[in-house]
Amino acid sequence: MTEADATDGRGSRGATGLAGLLDELSWRGMLHQHSSGLAERLATGATIKGYNGFDPTGPSLHIGHLVPIFGLIQLQLAGGVPVVVIGGGTAMIGDPSGRSAERLLLSRATVEENVGGIQAQLAKFLDFDGSNGAEVVDNYEWLSSYSLLRFLRDIGKHLTVPYMLAKDSVQIRLDAGLSFTEFSYMLLQAADFLHLYRNGGVELQMGGADQWGNMTAGLEVIRKEFGAGDGQDLAYAMSYPLLTNESGAKFGKTAAGTSVWLDPAKTSPYHFYQYWLDADDRDVGKYLRTFTLFDRAKVEGLEAEMAAHPETRVAQKAVAYDLTARVHGNEQASRAVRVSEAAFSKEPIRDPEILDGLFESIEHFEFTAEDLAGGSLKLALSSGLFASNGEARRTISQGGFSINDQRVAAPEDAVPPAIADRYLVVRMGKKGLRIGRLKS
Repeated sequence: MTEADATDGRGSRGATGLAGLLDELSWRGMLHQHSSGLAERLATGATIKGYNGFDPTGPSLHIGHLVPIFGLIQLQLAGGVPVVVIGGGTAMIGDPSGRSAERLLLSRATVEENVGGIQAQLAKFLDFDGSNGAEVVDNYEWLSSYSLLRFLRDIGKHLTVPYMLAKDSVQIRLDAGLSFTEFSYMLLQAADFLHLYRNGGVELQMGGADQWGNMTAGLEVIRKEFGAGDGQDLAYAMSYPLLTNESGAKFGKTAAGTSVWLDPAKTSPYHFYQYWLDADDRDVGKYLRTFTLFDRAKVEGLEAEMAAHPETRVAQKAVAYDLTARVHGNEQASRAVRVSEAAFSKEPIRDPEILDGLFESIEHFEFTAEDLAGGSLKLALSSGLFASNGEARRTISQGGFSINDQRVAAPEDAVPPAIADRYLVVRMGKKGLRIGRLKS
């Protein structure tokens, strides 16, 4: 997959604009539900500001945030203005939606550090220039100005306790216990929407399906604050489906249960690329629609090619390259492709540059001159591929161990010369691979 392959087929909706936004999101599987009046508002073609919130509970976003990010991208492509609300204030409280336990409360210093990292990552997805350039705000700016009495008077008066208790995000936590702090989160999010509507002209809130109760609470507060009747729409809400894989597991986790981060220090470009390359055939169609800007013809063409030749993993490669290039740059994406192809190729690996990349990206070890002198068995144990001396001997006797793609016939066999005088490629069976480097 090349840069040209990845970018070819990125569509534009200049002809349909905002009027076609809901249809575009629906086709891409990104539309769960929307409030009344939104379709009619978008059909006017007048520019609309829409926001999505991101809580800076960590220094990096992860791929679970990509659905709302691409929702904002689609809004911007249609001609709307995306507004990113960094939850510097609400991150100090914690949102109970979709959670079974209360979050740890963060200090302001930690939140500020996290905000900086997240803003830099969002710049890789959204255009912050031009007539509909994206905007970034931190809700700490206005939430921190509220006194308790003013908050209760200005916001709390608009929502009754029965109204709040009826929300799903509250109901699922009542039996396990829900602190007043988290119970108040709905009011804080409603205060966000009211502030953005009143001071920034933001009419639309976007978020995951699990946020629907919080979003509609904001609509209720705006309606009551401005004295609108029940049938009058002043602001709007739209939600995305919660993305899961075919087994029903939460999207965004590796098989080991760890998150896939946008920060290369937390998830390397190679592992980021490999996550998408490993996508199940049943999931990759959703990923093509949601996480790329490929148009319908491009997506359907890739799906047809995948159905005809699933062994090529052409759809997975398209998603993997396009997203890795967006997050980490074309150079890192191309390197990830080369490293991945080398790691799973049947051909011997001899290129020192590829070996550099493999050493950084996959399981590796360092060896010494003493390890080399000890023969193949000692090196096998040094590689970390084997739990015991006996296991290593059995694998070697069965012909399942190789060094630099040369099968080791006996434990006492000499170690072949290192590639470029410093690398050894060690394999156990078809999938066990380690890269060894001479210890300096």
